[in-house]
Amino acid sequence: MAATDPYTAPSPDLRLSPHRRLPAALAVAVTAALVVSRFGAADPTTWLLETVWVMVGLPLIILLRVRFPLSGLLCGLLAAHALVLIVGGHYTYAEVPVGDWVRDWLGWDRNPYDRFGHLMQGFVPAVLVRELLVRTSPLRGSRWLPVLTVCACLAFSAVFEMLEWLAAVTGGEAADAFLGTQGDVWDTQWDMFCALIGATCALLLLSRVHDRALTRPGLERPVRRQRAEEGTPAVRVSP
Repeated sequence: MAATDPYTAPSPDLRLSPHRRLPAALAVAVTAALVVSRFGAADPTTWLLETVWVMVGLPLIILLRVRFPLSGLLCGLLAAHALVLIVGGHYTYAEVPVGDWVRDWLGWDRNPYDRFGHLMQGFVPAVLVRELLVRTSPLRGSRWLPVLTVCACLAFSAVFEMLEWLAAVTGGEAADAFLGTQGDVWDTQWDMFCALIGATCALLLLSRVHDRALTRPGLERPVRRQRAEEGTPAVRVSP
């Protein structure tokens, strides 16, 4: 009997899979946190600007859950990132209490929660981009995979900084809470540098764990599966 190729084998019925329980629980938790965070938010406009990524991303993941389910590792990281955004939106990044505690404890001049948020902005998207590239491109095992992943995260960080610039231009002083510069003229550069550090750390720390997470049934690579169905051999980039 011929061995079954895990990339060409039929996908299991994901609606009955126990692996769906964790993403469902995380989605419920994030939704509840988002709703609760709206009440008593320090600045409603800042809350909306900071949490809009959650409002767009969560429904998108749910809509694609059968066609393109995400690994458990990525779901957990996305949920953690969503909570970071929700907390920052509720208090504004410069006023998050845990950041004040860290600032006072270490004797710093500013609330560091904004820096932590931008570390997460590189750390979590790095795993997301890596998963998309591994599952939809011939880059699995290629030396270009981490390079392109970091470049994509830096590009996203740069686009986010442009959105902050647009908010500053259109909102004036009303956008100060959203920007969270806390008087630092190099805040934009620090934000992108933190994203770079976050993306690099994610690849160094989680690449092997991520590879193991991608071996569970139902996470076939669509490109290879489609080519196998068409009778075309998949092409793999040499490392």
